[in-house]
Amino acid sequence: MKIVNIDNGNEFDFGKTSEDYAKYRDIYPESMYEKLISFGVGKSGQTILDLGSGTAVIPVRLSGTGARFFATDISENQIRLGRSIAEKKGIGNIDFRVCSAEQTGFDDNSFDVVTAAQCFGYFNAERAAEEICRVLKPNGMFCKIFMDWLPCEDSLIAEMENLVLKYNPGWSGGGFEKFRYSYPYWAEGRFEIETIHSYRETLEFSKEAWIGRVKSCRGVGAALSESETGRFVKEYRGLLEKYGEPLRLKHQIHIEIYRSVKEV
Repeated sequence: MKIVNIDNGNEFDFGKTSEDYAKYRDIYPESMYEKLISFGVGKSGQTILDLGSGTAVIPVRLSGTGARFFATDISENQIRLGRSIAEKKGIGNIDFRVCSAEQTGFDDNSFDVVTAAQCFGYFNAERAAEEICRVLKPNGMFCKIFMDWLPCEDSLIAEMENLVLKYNPGWSGGGFEKFRYSYPYWAEGRFEIETIHSYRETLEFSKEAWIGRVKSCRGVGAALSESETGRFVKEYRGLLEKYGEPLRLKHQIHIEIYRSVKEV
């Protein structure tokens, strides 16, 4: 995948990281799922489309709510592993499909909720918003989620970002600062904002879990060669020797809830 305004247009492929993604990217705190449920995401009987689902982290974690989920991703590897995880856990209320967010192939007015966690920035926003609006039922809910680490407040994270840039100078996935919301252009005429919720939480990782999480990110495993990734991991493991465990790392989580304004 190449996107002009991401990583200077350099290619990346999360399918290359699928094994690590499945093992290390189930990192959202329980508080986030509690908040999603309180905002109405995951009610019993809902039909929910999860875009850019990766290994289906969100559908798997919310599968006990009684909703029915459709996990979709453009990567066959991600969907394959997501399906395997669901099968191993005995989860039967998730359907899987390989498709893009801009052209899902689902019927009009099919879903009560559409979710997109950590992925909307990779979509063609205008086309994805049009597709989301099309497949949502009238007054349906679109839930956009993003969680980022905070290098501006955490020296360990800043050190990690500097190392990623050493191996991948074109990477543009760092430098997150305090969240600021503005109503997006792609929502005009399609959605009204219902809820904006942003909060901070310190997350705990073992060193190996954190290395795996970083290795699976866009700037490392999704972009570097296998040998480059191996050298990065070796050097980063050495940098982490001066820290104790668990690592306590500052993150911020953003949840935006939009309502479809299309008429019946």
